[in-house]
Amino acid sequence: MERIKQALELARQERIKNGGRVTGSIAKPANNQQSVEGQDIKYTKTRTIPMPINELREKRIITEQQNNISDAYRVLRTQVLQRLNEKNWNTLAITSPGNGAGKSLTAINLAMSLAREIDNTVLLIDANLRSPKLDKYFDFHTDFGLSDYLLQDKPLGEMLIHPDGVSRFVVLPAGRAIANSSEMLSSPKMQRLVEEVKHRYPSRIVIFDLPPLLESSDALAFIPNADATLVVIEEGKTQTAELKQAFELLQGNEVIGTVLNKAYSTDKDHAGLDIKPGLISKILSKLANKPSPIKLSR
Repeated sequence: MERIKQALELARQERIKNGGRVTGSIAKPANNQQSVEGQDIKYTKTRTIPMPINELREKRIITEQQNNISDAYRVLRTQVLQRLNEKNWNTLAITSPGNGAGKSLTAINLAMSLAREIDNTVLLIDANLRSPKLDKYFDFHTDFGLSDYLLQDKPLGEMLIHPDGVSRFVVLPAGRAIANSSEMLSSPKMQRLVEEVKHRYPSRIVIFDLPPLLESSDALAFIPNADATLVVIEEGKTQTAELKQAFELLQGNEVIGTVLNKAYSTDKDHAGLDIKPGLISKILSKLANKPSPIKLSR
């Protein structure tokens, strides 16, 4: 824990040297730029990969089907958009106190749900440089990713992937795992990347899938670069002490809410998934001196 706190303090000092925390507002379209509203964007340079519907459903990735899972994520999407729009934010970090809470799946489903909004484009970045996850969910192979950009100046345009079937949605894989991930995530180069993807296109929302907070210093090293953070916890596993510890570490950063994941029952939707109506609909009580959690009740 002391090591994580030291890494957080180093990250704060680095931000001070570079002019403070990266914030900014949502990039606004220039007069000669067109809104993406209503457009079905065609990707000609970005690599497109197929998305087998049945395999995605087995992995609990939402598709076009209507069920309790997709309904819950639509509610989450609405609440997240409200929180971001209130302060003109467009970058969101997603993390969890420990492993196994389902934060990567939450990041994927939220990103895909946001991309289905008619006026949003979404970039999902795998920032788990110690243990990349997104390529396993989408079942694609890539030789390069975020780590190659940070270490070898690999152009971003050569590494982006568009999952077929979801317009306005692009993924930046993590690439190969690296040992000095904390230093890379808090580096000035990473800060410049955040600024680049934040402002490059109008109406873009950028989601960063981060490692767990209590497993390493990586998440804390990066979180100050994002506008806000969403914390995913696991029902029946995440302990109250772990959650309090996580929020203590997040002091000074914007936390817009929590998601309680893996709240199961014997109910089934038409895809055959064991879920509770409103899979992520339970709400934690408001923590002292913390913003109200996102309400996902149905």
